[in-house]
Amino acid sequence: MIIYMLCEDQDVIEAMIEEAKKYTSQGKVADYIPALQYANQNSLAFAVYSDASTCTTAGNIEEQFTLQSISKVITLALALMDIGEEEVFSRVGMEPTGDPFNSIIKLETHSPSKPLNPMINAGALAVTSMIQGSTNDEKMNRLLDLVRKLTGNASISYNKEVAQSEYDTAFLNRSLCYFMKEHGVIEDNVESLLELYTKQCAIEVNCKDLARIGYVIANQGKVVNSEEQIIPLQIARILKTFMVTCGMYNASGEFAIRVGIPAKSGVSGGIMASIPNGMGIGIYGPALDEKGNSIAGMKLLEGLSKRYDLSIF
Repeated sequence: MIIYMLCEDQDVIEAMIEEAKKYTSQGKVADYIPALQYANQNSLAFAVYSDASTCTTAGNIEEQFTLQSISKVITLALALMDIGEEEVFSRVGMEPTGDPFNSIIKLETHSPSKPLNPMINAGALAVTSMIQGSTNDEKMNRLLDLVRKLTGNASISYNKEVAQSEYDTAFLNRSLCYFMKEHGVIEDNVESLLELYTKQCAIEVNCKDLARIGYVIANQGKVVNSEEQIIPLQIARILKTFMVTCGMYNASGEFAIRVGIPAKSGVSGGIMASIPNGMGIGIYGPALDEKGNSIAGMKLLEGLSKRYDLSIF
């Protein structure tokens, strides 16, 4: 019923998007990764995917953007499928943090010195180091294959310019890696790991692709209209739990109260949401709030959740 209402209320959705776009002037496009600074601050695109099709869209849904931190959800799924829960969570925790996504504080003050969760940068770097493969190319191809399966889009690749820009300026992530290497959380060559991680973050999608990934996670790991279990059921549940508790950086608690939807954001302006009972949402709005989330995207999801009673709580 919720899906039907969302898919039929095109005029209402359009009006809500126009209202949310008013907030873009209060945000700021990410510029600490130089290649991201050229995004149109006023952009806002939206897609909903259900078990039938991409049923509702608005804005420039074909505009491509990089996954950035949304990729953390997918690499976690791949690492869990590769080596299992016990090994992954022996090196990365399961607890939320109230600190910024790139903070080193908890690594220094907690014992053992492992990242609190896979959705912060330190945790994501550790997870990326667990992806199986003999070379970075092999690991990246395995990750791209998974993204292509999730989206049904065989043309998906990564943006080389964004990846290089992120690699060249990844000074804080280098610090996180060296700290974790000192404490045995990672064993990889730091520069090699950063090369893979920045390519992972630079995987390019559009809103429809993002909505389809969100749908598969919402649909217990199964692809649309198929019994193919792309992501095992238990892993899909883990992903949704992390999205609720840690997915919106250090705004996750407030987001859970105001919106109540499993979601993951990225500093390119993307937000992926997975609504139980089979609905995925993809949003792109590059103007960010002070915590790194799409400011218009957050407002839009809050409005949608209230109007259609989408909260899982």
